[in-house]
Amino acid sequence: MSLVFPHTFVPWFRAVAPYIHAYRGKTFVVAIAGEAIAAGKLNHFVQDLAILHAMGIKLVLVHGFRPQVNEQLAAKGHVSKFVNGLRVTDAVALDAAQEAAGQLRFEIEAAFSQGLPNTPMANATVRVVSGNFLTARPVGIVEGTDYMSSGLVRRVDHGAIRRALDTGALVLLSPFGFSPTGEAFNLTMEDVATATAIALQADKLVFMCEIAGIRETPDNPESGIDTELALADAKRLLAALPAPSQPADPAFYLRQCVKACEGGVERSHILPFATDGALLLEVFTHDGVGTMVVDEKLESLREATSDDVAGIVQLIEPFERDGTLVRRERTEIERDIANYTLIEHDGIIFGCAALYPYPEARTAEMAALTVSPLSQGQGDGERLLKRVEQRAKQMGLDTIFVLTTRTMHWFIKRGFAQVDPDWLPEARKRKYNWDRRSQVLVKKLV
Repeated sequence: MSLVFPHTFVPWFRAVAPYIHAYRGKTFVVAIAGEAIAAGKLNHFVQDLAILHAMGIKLVLVHGFRPQVNEQLAAKGHVSKFVNGLRVTDAVALDAAQEAAGQLRFEIEAAFSQGLPNTPMANATVRVVSGNFLTARPVGIVEGTDYMSSGLVRRVDHGAIRRALDTGALVLLSPFGFSPTGEAFNLTMEDVATATAIALQADKLVFMCEIAGIRETPDNPESGIDTELALADAKRLLAALPAPSQPADPAFYLRQCVKACEGGVERSHILPFATDGALLLEVFTHDGVGTMVVDEKLESLREATSDDVAGIVQLIEPFERDGTLVRRERTEIERDIANYTLIEHDGIIFGCAALYPYPEARTAEMAALTVSPLSQGQGDGERLLKRVEQRAKQMGLDTIFVLTTRTMHWFIKRGFAQVDPDWLPEARKRKYNWDRRSQVLVKKLV
């Protein structure tokens, strides 16, 4: 028996379509903590990456291996040593890291090679490319601690990575680098992912990690997750947090996100690997599930341009079909595009409204007020109304009016009053559809 319900599936699939269009051809650097792989999350994670790959997103995958190296060292009777959250890599630890990296690369490549029927990997073809893309240098001696073979990324061969991505391959990076003399260095997943994202000027850097995100009150484990942090706010928060000593510390991943954004990566994400499908939820839903650090607030309220016509059509079409809005032809929207105000988030239009002035009557009609179902209830309608009112005031008008058949109470709560259709300006009255019997509501601009 089919488990697909058209009345829920079709609207959902249409709702995520703007993200699919927006991200095609974009580059994501995705880092998965070794703890996620140890927790058995690899297969589902790979399936989600394969879906992104099939949608035309270029992917670089960086894996961590902290618990795997610790396990190798324990098997050798060797104690792991960390100072300030960074492993001290002696000769035994370097051997353990190489063994762990080799095993994990084998497991990841095997996961991408699956193609079992009735799974998300059926018919998937994801070619994995890895190599010596990283040049490293030693951490050296810091505050009296010799980190030995622990290293930092010196250079990323972004040209070679980009060429591999352009062939349709997924690039897999292990946290290992080599000096120009061929010396091997153990790197951190976080350093590799951040340096690679900056070198590629990636569209997103994503950490799949142990924490749920950055909490609104970091020292309160019960507080909610801050889903979006502007770079300036993230920097202030980072300055107030204690230096991290382990991945569970809030500053551990936040500092990498800040570094990436300062380096030109517009969006960096901290996602919990414990949430099944966290990557898909973050990419294809409005608020996501973790914390996103951005170099500026992604939501913008602005006037429309000709480039926005297709997005407006896609936004209002479902409301035209169900009769909430009067149908508008694309050519009409193109002609009147300067009348439209938009709310967009992450490059996707989530709301719009048009203002049609009638200067002779010192009034204007607000039409096509629409908010995406993905963001309804979050105040976007009020923000659009406020901006339209401001535009009308700048024109020297005294009132604005709307015609509606279903949302009268929403407007009344915001200061509109019902009037008879005969109130309408003569030019608008001639176009009034008496069969539709729309309510006319007017608001005085003060």
